[in-house]
Amino acid sequence: MTETLTKLAPFTRLSDRVWRVLGGNPGRFTLQGTNTYLIGTGPRKLLLDCGEGVPDYVPLLEQSLQAISPQAYISDVIISHGHKDHFGGLEGILSTPFFQRKGIRVHKFPISSSSSSCSITNDNITVIDTADLGHLQHFPPDIHVHPLHDQQVFQTEGATLKVLHTPGHTQDHCTFWLEEEQSVFTADCILGQGTAVFEDLSAYLEGLRSILRLHPVRLYPGHGPIVEPALPKIKEYIAHREQREQQVLDFLNKPSTPMEIVQVLYRDYPASLHLPAAHSVLLHLLKLEKDRRVTWDKSNESSPPHGSWKRADLLSKKWHRL
Repeated sequence: MTETLTKLAPFTRLSDRVWRVLGGNPGRFTLQGTNTYLIGTGPRKLLLDCGEGVPDYVPLLEQSLQAISPQAYISDVIISHGHKDHFGGLEGILSTPFFQRKGIRVHKFPISSSSSSCSITNDNITVIDTADLGHLQHFPPDIHVHPLHDQQVFQTEGATLKVLHTPGHTQDHCTFWLEEEQSVFTADCILGQGTAVFEDLSAYLEGLRSILRLHPVRLYPGHGPIVEPALPKIKEYIAHREQREQQVLDFLNKPSTPMEIVQVLYRDYPASLHLPAAHSVLLHLLKLEKDRRVTWDKSNESSPPHGSWKRADLLSKKWHRL
């Protein structure tokens, strides 16, 4: 990302019922750091996400609560998805006496270790690969987690928060509708700056369209500044992916590998970014295969030794339009 990052304060009041506490972990993928949000007008607050566990975060969170009100406390920590920069602060919060006084419930959408990504081609299901659960390996096993479910509602004084399961960035990714403000906490499917990454493009686009159908007025992203008005940003994200999809389709007038596509579409990018870009192009190809618009020549293919096609296998295949 070449866009200059907007400067964000460590702690900011964003509305009558929402405060942002930065996770203290700025970086290439986290931008200014992970946004964590305190929600509610009364003493009892919901905390949405909790950073990746840097030492300065928990003291900042405690100071932020006290700045809101001496009586303020956290009743629930809601984790948007299983990337560590969104849950890494849990152990620090739960082991700090200041937060232990009231007891805190932790919530996250469950994910099955047997989940897999599939692509449908000519009425046959081709299993592409099992879900990448590496982002869950470091989730603290001794913390009791209450499973979130789609359309679940959390309520505290001045805030009604509805869970929206929006997989795509990850299979367990959720966004959250704030009824009182007609706004959405978008976690990592829409950022305040730049574009987002995803594991499943079909699911990701459907998630974006489901948010668009809500007609929100404001977006509270997982990284970067708030987005207002909301609709142009959502439409921009959808249009960007649709444009890239069409570029990939146009390129496939002749059979090509993902890297061959990248070397043309991303020719102005540093070579160091070409392999990540090839994985992104492959995700577009997998969606297009699911839509029955592209495939690769399987006439001389035997089943892979591991029993299912891994994404790494498909980077070397020549794809073509149907």
